[in-house]
Amino acid sequence: MLNLKRFLKYRDTRPEFDEIKKSGSIGLPCVMINKGEHFIFEQSEIEEFINN
Repeated sequence: MLNLKRFLKYRDTRPEFDEIKKSGSIGLPCVMINKGEHFIFEQSEIEEFINN
């Protein structure tokens, strides 16, 4: 429950989630890099992030 609350705090305050919230989605799954420095939502973005 604590991890969900932490995630929801990011989701509710970070612009990366604006489009997801507009569509009525929650925003899971995602990968968070370095305590919120970067959020990744798509598999292709993960591969791109790893390769850079």
